Amino acid sequence: MIKMITDSTSYIPEELLKLYDIEVIPLSVILGEESIVETEITNEEFYKKLDASPHHPTSSQPAIQTMLDVFEKHIKAGHDIAACFISSKMSGTYSTAHLVKGMLLEKYPNARIEIIDSESNSMQLGFAVLAAAKAAKAGKDMQAVVEAANENIRKSRYLFIPKTMDYLQRSGRLSHAAAIAASLLKIFPILTVKNGVADVFEKIRTYKKAMDTMIDEAVQDIKSKGIKEMIVVHINNLEGALQLKERLAQFIQVDIRIGSIGPVIGAHVGPGALGMIYYTN
Repeated sequence: MIKMITDSTSYIPEELLKLYDIEVIPLSVILGEESIVETEITNEEFYKKLDASPHHPTSSQPAIQTMLDVFEKHIKAGHDIAACFISSKMSGTYSTAHLVKGMLLEKYPNARIEIIDSESNSMQLGFAVLAAAKAAKAGKDMQAVVEAANENIRKSRYLFIPKTMDYLQRSGRLSHAAAIAASLLKIFPILTVKNGVADVFEKIRTYKKAMDTMIDEAVQDIKSKGIKEMIVVHINNLEGALQLKERLAQFIQVDIRIGSIGPVIGAHVGPGALGMIYYTN
């Protein structure tokens, strides 16, 4: 049996984690002297803490021992492991997994452990994990499971719009001068993930035009390539997510899920953000 493991920044819906027996290793947020495991706090609670704190949050990868314990548990049970994690350029989680793999292979030389770099986060990571988990559940071998994840990574796309530039500026993803300029000029960037890091897809004047442009880009992309699955993602903005889903549903003939982005990724983007993640044929 191949056991699928990922980290908490995949934000895979709970029912799908259970359906495909996927284990999640949590990341944490550091706020001042407090370490918050992101799977143990709601977004609402986290942003209340954040608003009341003078500190800007930073994220923390899983401890080596935590990951070691999870991996070893499944090796002892006789399972092979396929693990897919947040982009190696966004977190040290992927590197930690390779360190743990090396440690375990010294102890269990016949163990089979494959580590996959999703080159992203949120449900762009989540879709890759699910593709691999579906292949594993179907009885495919390890090579096919890994290729299922990698193929999904090649065919997926992530577009999103932050509601404010403040969090990007505070986290160092955007300079103070750029944040002020964006605010004065009412510029809203459409962001994406490219080569494992967040990147600007396009800068648009006004939030409404940015949203229209993001939707148009997705629709044109899907018209040319087709679509398998899509999810609308948000940070404390369910109303906006429902509206975005309704607009997309006019053009896209698949069941569109809605998912929430948690504190580790949300801390860098801020509440109110809206986006979409999908993969094509």
